[in-house]
Amino acid sequence: MRVIHHIGELRQHLAAFDSPAFVPTMGNLHEGHLSLIRQAKPLGDVTVASIFVNRLQFLPHEDFDTYPRTLQADCAKLEATGCDVVFAPSEQELYPEPQGFKVHPPAHLADMLEGHFRPGFFTGVSTVVLKLFQIVFGQSRGTGHAVFGLKDYQQLMVIRQMVRQFALPIHIHGGAIERAPDGLALSSRNSYLNAKERTEAVQLSIALHALAAGVLGGVHNLAALEQQATQHLTQRGWQVDYLTVRRRLDLQAPETADLQAGQLVALGAARLGRTRLIDNLEF
Repeated sequence: MRVIHHIGELRQHLAAFDSPAFVPTMGNLHEGHLSLIRQAKPLGDVTVASIFVNRLQFLPHEDFDTYPRTLQADCAKLEATGCDVVFAPSEQELYPEPQGFKVHPPAHLADMLEGHFRPGFFTGVSTVVLKLFQIVFGQSRGTGHAVFGLKDYQQLMVIRQMVRQFALPIHIHGGAIERAPDGLALSSRNSYLNAKERTEAVQLSIALHALAAGVLGGVHNLAALEQQATQHLTQRGWQVDYLTVRRRLDLQAPETADLQAGQLVALGAARLGRTRLIDNLEF
């Protein structure tokens, strides 16, 4: 496995390949990330992972400075999983000057749910992903492939629409959520949880299953279901940003016909102690 820190070197190395398969990450890797690498490997003729903590997607009060940077351990995991190339640029390498040009996703997709509670988040994500796509796929002779985790459900939708609207020759794949035995979605930020919080953290997944069970059981009063789920977590000490049921197609609130037709997703984001967790459940 080759570890590359400079854009020019990466482009030179990838010039020998036709169809890279790419997994962008912020490092501090866990089994969820490694499952994306395994999914990517058969898709292209070279498997590339990036490790970069992207300042543009963090709000001033968020954990940019303290986000775990574990490059050596991450590289060992990636090599063991069969990754071919790791691109680990410095901030100066990827942003040699202030990034004045940015990608602003449409408000109807990016200003709700995660975008409402983390304003500017999807602008930061879209900007860095487009830049990484240009670096990794800029010389590709065939169709590129990129794999993103389904845990970041709204992010995956934003990236897919960006690729479609910019007519990029890249196929976007969603990777299934990897979970701990108790059902907690794997996340780099799970490392922030203390032992008591780690035991409690599975309640977010339980709340999403309760939302889905309510709809599948014939309850069409979504506001009541969402309030009940929110109250359940709040009483246990959580600070809930949202617990909601949406259409998978566009993440808009479902109509009655949508509830009967299916193709729904329950999404949640809530803070436990100092750790903000997100999860979702398609049903």
